[in-house]
Amino acid sequence: MDRTVVITGASSGIGLAAAELLARRGDHVVLVGRTAGKLAEAAKRVHAAVRIYAPDPYREADVRQADFEDLGQVRELAAYLERTYPRIDVLASNAGGMVGDYRRTADGFEATMQSNHLAPFLLAGLLHERIGRLVVTASRAHMRGRPDPDDLARATRKYSAWQAYSEAKAANVLFAAEAARRWPAITSVSFHPGVVRSDFGTGRATRLFYRFAPFLTSPETAGEQLVWLADNPITNGAYYVGHHPRQPSRHAADPEAAARLWEASAEATGLPR
Repeated sequence: MDRTVVITGASSGIGLAAAELLARRGDHVVLVGRTAGKLAEAAKRVHAAVRIYAPDPYREADVRQADFEDLGQVRELAAYLERTYPRIDVLASNAGGMVGDYRRTADGFEATMQSNHLAPFLLAGLLHERIGRLVVTASRAHMRGRPDPDDLARATRKYSAWQAYSEAKAANVLFAAEAARRWPAITSVSFHPGVVRSDFGTGRATRLFYRFAPFLTSPETAGEQLVWLADNPITNGAYYVGHHPRQPSRHAADPEAAARLWEASAEATGLPR
């Protein structure tokens, strides 16, 4: 297809599975991740997929390291992408995860909200004039969390890892919907990938569940869902489960809440409104 696809959170799980699928078809993928060693291993897998399946000549994946708990690194990543790629056909905003204990980043925000929402918001905002499609990995967990635009540092509330994660996933849904309104030239969607087999979670019991429970979605299946959303006609601003738009929870479908979160996120990250 010869598109440029930037995938954050590409060193494992959904992001890596999607990158392999896209590379096999001839898309040029940019792998973004936090850990150098995991990124290097991911790149080997993607390069192997390219050599076997992609047409010749091909371009090997571009690998960029960035920690989303540092907004300075996000800005450096955006500057590199802006210099290097005149068009980003798809930005797969897939980075994120759960933080076990309360941690405030050097930028002043709760780490789960920053890595799952504020950093991806900043990256997309800095690049939006060259993005064709934005696909945001959200979660059904959004139903249990309502983000507070006035407390992105989570300084006034008792910390719960699951609650913080759920609020960040609701922020993902709100962001994609508001991006569709503010950036109509970009097709923007969020999606629930399923309960995916991974190293997700905090604590031994949770991690064992996400590694070994028999009914979990494989990373390959979830990656195929991301690729489907990157390829097919879709409803701008929608929240997808499988190949169909679904109504998110009421608090994640409120345009006023989405606008308030956008304004607070722009102020937090220094992104021009």
